[in-house]
Amino acid sequence: MADPNQFRLRAVFAKRGRLAMLSHLEVAHALERAVRRADLPFAISQGFSPHMKIAFGAALPVGVGGDCEIFDLQLLERVPEAEALERLQAASVPDLMVLAVRYIDPHAKAASVAYPVSQYTAVLSHAPAELPVPEEVVVVRKKKEKRLVVSDFLAEPLRLEGRKLTFALEAKATGSLRPDKLLEACLRLYNDQRGVASPHIATGDQDSMMGVRGAAVDEGSAAAEPEAFSVVSNVGEADASCGDPLTVVTCTRTGQR
Repeated sequence: MADPNQFRLRAVFAKRGRLAMLSHLEVAHALERAVRRADLPFAISQGFSPHMKIAFGAALPVGVGGDCEIFDLQLLERVPEAEALERLQAASVPDLMVLAVRYIDPHAKAASVAYPVSQYTAVLSHAPAELPVPEEVVVVRKKKEKRLVVSDFLAEPLRLEGRKLTFALEAKATGSLRPDKLLEACLRLYNDQRGVASPHIATGDQDSMMGVRGAAVDEGSAAAEPEAFSVVSNVGEADASCGDPLTVVTCTRTGQR
């Protein structure tokens, strides 16, 4: 029998629309079913609990879409790339669609670590004149508080163009800063400065942003710019908030490198 490690197919897929609300585990199960419907000769692991040899790239938070998501599939025999793509697309739904496939070296890095930098684009509810960026974000996971220094994870400066905000985050061996948590922290600062209640960004899990350094503003005082964070500006733009809270309409991972 041929070595299944010799036929490692890397697929790029999109997670869009309402299916952006799927968890990483739900996405994995849906794509495994798509592979089975495509009737590809996938390899099975050995041992007490055999399963499909499929590995996924870095997980996305619930509510964050992706245009360049990745999974690696080991096959028992080589299927031409064009045929494999055609089969997978026929077995996929539009909002969880396989976009491209290619064979990669059997010893190439796993997709989860091969691309540590993720590029994101967020569309905001209106175009703010400026957007504060916190120095730190405090998150609580499994009842443990962790302070994340934003500059440690930003791979490039945030860019604000009208309602569109683009940024890149780098995953570290010690952990990562989720895009929804960074956005939540920025929006909380912006809305707090204006005395507007900031809606919580729904993520579908129990994590919550507990606070950001420099977020507090004394009652009755003007919302001054704290030294703890920088500001991303819309040059020449007037703030069109009209008293409404600034929120995120969509957030999408648009690139990985």
